[in-house]
Formats: sequence, structure tokens, C-alpha cells
Amino acid sequence: MSDALSILLWPSLACLVLTGIHAYLGLHVVERGVIFVDLSLAQVAALGATIGFLLGFDLHGQASYFFSLGFTLIGAGVFSLTRSKKSKIPQEAIIGIVYAVSAAAAVLVMDRLPQGAEHIKDILVGNLLAVTPREVITMAVAYSFIGLLHWWWRKPFLAISTDHLMAVSQGYNLRLWDFLFYGTFGFVVTSSVAIAGVLLVFSFLIVPAVGAMLLSDRIGTRLSIGWVMGVMVSLAGIYGSYKLDTPTGATLVCAFGAALIILAITSALIQKTQKSYS
Repeated sequence: MSDALSILLWPSLACLVLTGIHAYLGLHVVERGVIFVDLSLAQVAALGATIGFLLGFDLHGQASYFFSLGFTLIGAGVFSLTRSKKSKIPQEAIIGIVYAVSAAAAVLVMDRLPQGAEHIKDILVGNLLAVTPREVITMAVAYSFIGLLHWWWRKPFLAISTDHLMAVSQGYNLRLWDFLFYGTFGFVVTSSVAIAGVLLVFSFLIVPAVGAMLLSDRIGTRLSIGWVMGVMVSLAGIYGSYKLDTPTGATLVCAFGAALIILAITSALIQKTQKSYS
């Protein structure tokens, strides 16, 4: 038991930190209807890291991180400029194109590197078990600061996410606030991808938010449900990965998928029961 605790302690704490910020950001993403923006920005961040690696920097080093962050901020700028109700092109199309091109470019870069396939796998599912105490503490401090900014700016962020037309009528500078949202969002994604990988970061962001929407219409209640779901699933997934000796990132992604299916069935049964008594 002591061996399991020593191995799983910091990965579990990392999951708690990831859940805290991503469950909140996921509510905004789902409300905005840009479900794959996280996957797209995560892939852009991964592309930046691979280019840094191609130039001779360590894949998980500080230089590659800044390459990753720079690419992500460019992506944030693109998404903030392309969001418009009057545009003929849906923003989801732009998001999808950015993802596809970034993924293809990352494959082309990795194809020129030794052990490229292993690096692609690392980018996709991460290596959560290798997280260090310093990385977890740094991430917790940085995400707390981002959370504080989002609390301070909560009125424009919530207005733009939940009711775009009302935000326009209230006189908000949509491009500025969108860039601030996507910029802080991109910072979180860049840091998370370096630890958890593209697919797991997407799962932390979207699955708790969608699960919460199945059970409640209120933002505060959804956030609470998302946090509880994220914590329970991630801790169960890490422990299951340890016991079954399976890749941690992939196991967690599948655990989130299974949990969402169970939650959807439960929600449907509850609604059916309520209708039968009404």
C-alpha cells in the first residue's frame, strides 16, 4: 500500500489541479459551442513543443514550453478574431482546420526525428506518472492565478459565453475579451499538455462539463458536479491503471468515457421516472 501511495500521490494531486481549472473552463467551452477548441489549442501547443524538440531542445524543457506557449497564443489570437455571428464560416470549421493542420505538421516534424512514434504517443496521452512535486506545485500556483483572473473578469466572460447578443448590447469589446479568454485558456492548455497529453486534457475539459449539463441547468451546480465527477473519475482511473498495469493517460480517457455513459443512462432513467410520476 505504501508503494502505491508513493507512486500515485503526485499524479493524483496533479489530477486534482487539472480538474479544478478544466472543469470550470469546460463550462465556458460548452456554452460557447466550440467543443473542440481545447483539442485544437492542445495540438497547436504540441506542435510548438515538437518544433522546439526539432531545434535541439528537450521535449519537456523550458525552451520547448515557450515554443509551445507562443504557438498557443497565436492560435488564441486566430480564434478570437474569427468568432463572429455574421461570419459565413462557422468557427468550428476554423478550429477543425487548425487542429488538422497542426496534427499533420507535428507528424511531419516527428517523422524526421529518431523515436518519433514514441514522442507522438507521449504528446497524445502524456506521462502522468512521471510528474514531479515541483511541476504539480508550479501548476497549482499558476492555475490559481488564472482562476483568480477569471473570477475577477467573470461578468464579461460569462456574458460572452452564455449570451453573445446580450454581451454585444452591453458594449463589451468582444475581440478583446475573447482574446483574454483564449489567451488564459491557451496558457492552461499548454501547461496541461506537457504533463497529461492532448487527449487527457480534452477529457478533463469536456467530459465533466457535459456530464454536469445532463444533471443541472445552473452554472454553479454544474461546476460543483463537474469538480466532483472529475476528481472521482481521475482518482479511480489512476488507481485502476496502477492495478491493471495499463498506460495511465489512455486509462483515464477511457474511464472518463465510461463515466459519461453511466451518467447519461442514469440521467435518462431519472427523467423517465420523473415523467411517470408527473
